[in-house]
Order: sequence, then C-alpha cells, then structure tokens
Amino acid sequence: MSDRGYRRPRPLSPLREHLRDTFWFAPTMGFVCVFVLWLVATELDDALVRLLQREEAYDELGELIAFSQDAKTIVTTISSAMMTFIGVVFSISLVAVQMASGQLTPRVVRIFVRSRISKLTLTVFLATFLFSLLVLSSYESESDPRRVVSVPLVQSLLILVMLGLSLLLFVVYVSATLRLMQVGPVVDRIARDSLRVLGRMPRGSRGEDGPGPETARVMHEGRAGVLRDVNTARLVRAARRQDVVLRLIPRIGDFVVPGTPVLAVHGGAVPPPHRLRYTVSVSVERTLHQDLAFGLRQLADIALRALSTSVNDPTTAVQCLDRIVQFLAAVAHLPLGAVHHRDRDGRVRLVQDGPEWDDLVDLAFEEIRWCVAGSPQVSRRLMAGLDDLLLLVPEDRKKSLVRHRALLVQAVERTVPVTADREFALLPDRQGIG
Repeated sequence: MSDRGYRRPRPLSPLREHLRDTFWFAPTMGFVCVFVLWLVATELDDALVRLLQREEAYDELGELIAFSQDAKTIVTTISSAMMTFIGVVFSISLVAVQMASGQLTPRVVRIFVRSRISKLTLTVFLATFLFSLLVLSSYESESDPRRVVSVPLVQSLLILVMLGLSLLLFVVYVSATLRLMQVGPVVDRIARDSLRVLGRMPRGSRGEDGPGPETARVMHEGRAGVLRDVNTARLVRAARRQDVVLRLIPRIGDFVVPGTPVLAVHGGAVPPPHRLRYTVSVSVERTLHQDLAFGLRQLADIALRALSTSVNDPTTAVQCLDRIVQFLAAVAHLPLGAVHHRDRDGRVRLVQDGPEWDDLVDLAFEEIRWCVAGSPQVSRRLMAGLDDLLLLVPEDRKKSLVRHRALLVQAVERTVPVTADREFALLPDRQGIG
C-alpha cells in the first residue's frame, strides 16, 4: 500500500510548535488574562457596593470595608515578596539546568524550555505579582460606607486563591526540576517525545513513481541555519494551485545557507513567491517537531558523553541504549524514506525525503560502537539490543544490524587480548552486567 500510515498535515502545527519553543508566549497570555480577570472582578466589586448602598445595608458594607483593609496587608506582602520569590526559584532552576546540560548534553535545555509545568509556573507567579499590583490600585482611602465607590473584596479573594495556586505549583515545579537532573527521567522524556513525533508524522511511501522531470528550483533566501520544519499544508496548496509537484531537497535537520536549493519543481513553473512564503523554517538548532532522527541524536550524544574518559559512566550509556532499542523496535515495521504528501484529490503534490532504516541504525549505533571496546557493560548491552532487533525486524532490514554486530565483535577482538574477557564482553545481557 503506497501511502499507508499517511496523515494529512495540520496547517497550524508549525506555529504551535514554534510557540512551544519560546518562553515569552505563555507569560504574555497570562498578563492579558490577568488584566481581563481584574476588570471583571472590579466590576463585580463595584456592583456589590452599589447593591448594598441601594439596599442601605451600611453595616454589612462597613464590615466588608474592614475585611478588605485587613486583606490589604496580605496583598501588599504578596506584591513585595513575589518578585523576590520568582528570582530565587528560577535562579536555582537555571543552576539545575546547567548541571544537567553539563552532565548529559546541552540539548537537554530544550526539555526545560518546552516544559509545560515550567511555563505554567512562571506564568502563574508573574500573574500573581501583576494581579496584586492591580488590586492595590483598587483600594480607596474612603472608609464611609455611604460614600465609598469600590471595595476590592472579590479581588482580594482572587489574589489569595492565586497565592495558593502559586505555592502548589512551586512544589510541582521543584519536583519536575529535580527529575531533570536525573538520567533516567531525561532519557525517558526524550524517548517519549520521539515516539510522540513518530505517532503524528506521515510515513514513508513505498512503490510510488518518481515526480517526473525537474523543471525549476527554488533557492533558499534568508539566514543560514538548520532546517527546523516545513509547512507541508501550505506547500501542498501552492503546488496544487500551480499544478506541479514540489520536492524538498534538504532533509529536516540539514544546515542550509542562502543561495542553496531547497525546493525542486517538477512538471511546471515555480509557484509565486507569496505562496511559498513562510513554508520553510530555519533555526539555530534542531527540534523534534518534524525531525524523526533528532531523538536518536540526543540519546547517542548522552551515551557518547557518558563513555568519554572524563565522565566514564557506562551505566548511563546502557540506559540510552535501552531507549535506542525501544525506538528502533517501534519503527521496525514502519515504511521509512520519502514521504508523498497528497492534495484533497489524492494527487501527490509534495515529496519529502526522510531517513531510511539504515540511516537510523547507523545514527543509533555507529558512534557508540566506536567507544564500547573498553566497557564490557556497554558492549554486552549493545550485543543484546542488536540480537533483540534482529528478531523483530523484517528480513530486508537485517543487513545493517548484522553489519554492526560483526563490527562490534571485531572491535572487541582487536582491543581485548584475553579470550575469556572477549567472551564475557560479547555475551548479550540486557542489563549490561546484570
């Protein structure tokens, strides 16, 4: 089946993912929501005062004024302490992220940046501070129930609720930040993110005809950088209106410079420039949004750093191999390679090259295999992972696994002179040395 597993791209998915890679969007939206909430609460407080004055319930209104004046002390304390609290919390967090990036890989910072709990905590903290300032501006010096205009009763209650929510999020946030310093949760997060990307990405297509002769090319304009993602839905619409087939020349994750070709046109002229605008996104580093291989790249980086002489932590490398084998087992039977995106009529409009099975296997094992000769724990785990994958993959995908297995045996034989040690280092063990 040629387009088995194909999923129509979501038009807004690049924008959503780009916003997730920022740390300003959530607090900004929080400020807007807080300001709206303050306006609504102010109107409720004014309506309550007008109601009590209309009913001439001045005693009850006087009690509310006294309560709000008592709450003003709490609101003032919250306002003065919240920014200090925010600074201390996030200073500690940055130290934790720096330690994690030094021990594992600098790319672990993206987990912190994309973390929903991190953004929610910062948003609620800043929103509580802003709301406290707005509430303080609502207090009046007038204490006569007959002449008072507004009593910030609802606003004071809301600021107390936001304070309680801030304390709760603080506990959750500290727990999540501490997990970021542990190897197991980090590699598990990378693996889950990679599998999530795998679940929503279109699959490679087998048995498709070529797009036909190439008639033109589109050059990259703008800054140099890594091809982060493409707006496939917009490219499909542009190709359909021009009645051509577009082919993405670089892969996701490739570094492109201005003047290099990014799109090949087959069957006609180049679509107008305004239709190709904002279809290709270039950034300073790779992301997992559409990059199927980036998860393996991160796991391999962590394993390589763990196997370096300065770190010498083979157990971390074994944990990375666990997740690498998990990911390769998940794609073992999936079609990989070129993806053919279709329009609403079922015609191919965009061809996008993707990693083949051999590419993923080489990325997963090649560099690690070069470093495992002196670590029997890792060589045993690698041997067990290759044997497990050989049992799972179809016959036409076993060649690259057999190659890596043979090269691993040769590497151990070259570096380990004692026969008994070689046999021990090459004995498959899923725990390394269980």
